Amino acid sequence: MTGAMLLVMLAGFAAAIPVAVAIGLAAIVGIEGWTRFPMIVAAQQIFVALDKFPLAAIPFFILAGNLMDVGGISRRLVEFAKSIVGGVQGGLPATCIVTCMIFAAISGSSVATTFAIGTIMIPALVKHGYPVGFAAALQATSAELGVIIPPSIPMILYGVTTQVSIPELFIAGFVPGALVAGALVATVLVWCRIKGWGKRDGDGRLPFLAALKQASFALLMPVIVLGGIYGGVTTPTEASVIAVFYAIIVGMLLHRELGMRDLYPIFRKSVVSSSVIMFIIACAALFSYLLNRQGVPDAAAAWMVQTFQGPVMFLLGVNIFLFVVGMFVETSASIIVLAPILADAAQRVGIDGVHFGTIMVVNLALGMITPPFGVNLFAAAQVAGCGIEAMMRYLAVFIAVVLVCLMLITYVPGLTLALPALVFR
Repeated sequence: MTGAMLLVMLAGFAAAIPVAVAIGLAAIVGIEGWTRFPMIVAAQQIFVALDKFPLAAIPFFILAGNLMDVGGISRRLVEFAKSIVGGVQGGLPATCIVTCMIFAAISGSSVATTFAIGTIMIPALVKHGYPVGFAAALQATSAELGVIIPPSIPMILYGVTTQVSIPELFIAGFVPGALVAGALVATVLVWCRIKGWGKRDGDGRLPFLAALKQASFALLMPVIVLGGIYGGVTTPTEASVIAVFYAIIVGMLLHRELGMRDLYPIFRKSVVSSSVIMFIIACAALFSYLLNRQGVPDAAAAWMVQTFQGPVMFLLGVNIFLFVVGMFVETSASIIVLAPILADAAQRVGIDGVHFGTIMVVNLALGMITPPFGVNLFAAAQVAGCGIEAMMRYLAVFIAVVLVCLMLITYVPGLTLALPALVFR
C-alpha cells in the first residue's frame, strides 16, 4: 500500500496537480485499494488533524502580516532598517535583509514577507541600479527568514506534529535566524564592493531618530507578541490574535493608512492563503495516518538509525534528503508527512527535539528558494516582473551562503539550544 500511495503522490506532483490534491488522492487510493476502512475515516482524520488549538495561530499570523502591509507598517520598517545600514555601499540590499528579519518577527510567513517587503524594496533596488534578477533573488532569500525567526508557521506545524514545545522552538530560532541574516548582509556588502553597486544607497535616508520615531509602533509589535509568549502570558495562538488587533489599531487609528474599505480584500486574501495551508495540513495528516497504520515511521526510523551510524552521519543524511525533498514538496506538507518519522529517528540517536526541529525548518526553508517549486521564487518574480531564469546566477550564491549556515546550525547545537536552556530550563 505504501509504495502505491507514494507512486500516486509523485505522479500527481509530476503532472503539476496541486500538492494537497496529490497527497489527498494518494491517501484515498490507499484507503480504497488496500484497507477495509469506510471512506468516512478520511473525513474523520481530516477533522482530527485540523482540530488543534495551535493551528489557529496560522490564519491569524497571515492576517496580521497582510494588515501590516496595507497599514503602512512594512514601509516604516524599511525606512528604519535603511537608517541603520543604508548609509554604506551596498546598504540598500542590507536594508532588505534587515527589514525582512524584523518583519519575520511579526508575520511568521516567508511568502507574506516577500510580498509585503518586496513591493517596496525590489523597485527601490532596481531604481538604484541593481540588476532586477539580483533584487528578486535577494528578496526571495531574505524572506526565508520569515520561517526561521519566530513566530514561524512551519515551527508551529512541527511542534503540533511531534509534540515538541512551540515556545521552545520559537526561541530556538532567534540565533539561527540572526546567523543567516548576518551572513547574507556580509555577503551583499562584499558583493557590492566587488561589483561597484550601491554607491548612492544612502540617498534619501532618514536620520536614525526620525526613522525610529516613525517606526516605533511597528517595532513595538514583536515586543508585545513575543514578550507575551515568552513571559507566559499568552500562548502562540492568543499572541497571533493580539497581533491582528494591534495591526488594525495601528493601521487605522495611529498611522491612518488602513480604512474600512481595505478590510474586505485583506480578509479575503488571508482566508485564501490560510485555506491553502490548512488543506495541505488536512490531506498530509490523512496520508500520515495511513503510513502510521502500516508501521512506516517505525520501520523508517529503524532503517535510518542502522544506516547512518551516529549523530554526525545521521544529520548529514537527513540534511541531504530534506534538501532534495524541499525542491519538490511544499514546506508545510513536508513537515506534516516527514516530521514524525525523522524526529523519532533523531531521538533514537540522541538528538534534541528542539535542535532537530530547527534544522528541519531551516533546511526546508531552502526549498522555498530552490527550483523547480520554490514559492518565494515565484512570489519575488511576480513582484519584480522578471522570469525565474534571471534570478538563477545570483540565487546560487545566496543558496551557498544559507547552506554554510545550515551546516553550522546542524553541528553546533549551542547556536540553537543556548537560548531555550537559558529561558526554559
